[in-house]
Amino acid sequence: MILLDASALIAFIRGEPAMERVLAILRRGSTAMTAANIAEVYDKASRGASLSHVQVADLIEPLFGGPITPISIDGDLARRAGEIRSLHYHRERCPISLADCMLLSAPGPDDEVATSDSGVLAIAAELGIATIELPPSTG
Repeated sequence: MILLDASALIAFIRGEPAMERVLAILRRGSTAMTAANIAEVYDKASRGASLSHVQVADLIEPLFGGPITPISIDGDLARRAGEIRSLHYHRERCPISLADCMLLSAPGPDDEVATSDSGVLAIAAELGIATIELPPSTG
């Protein structure tokens, strides 16, 4: 399975350079997003792209009934995310968000994380999580 970071779906919505790679990933199927990353998409796409929440929902909600499986946040996922953030967060060197830590706590041994976030990529490498590096995003 490929877990999408919010930056991947935001690039898709905004037609950024990563859009074609994200589209190819979605066409492959077997993709997922954590609930925290979905919330981040609504927040950043609405604020950064000046889209209404309704417009964002119209763009992404059909994906959750199709190629993207939402991942709920349970106690185990939350605990792992908290551990990752406590070990890696630093305000200047590594300002990783809690949503990104949720993303990094979700993959299984055969999963990959698709992101353009350099902090997520670095921590994923340290944790032994396979990644798909996407072109930079404004999201």
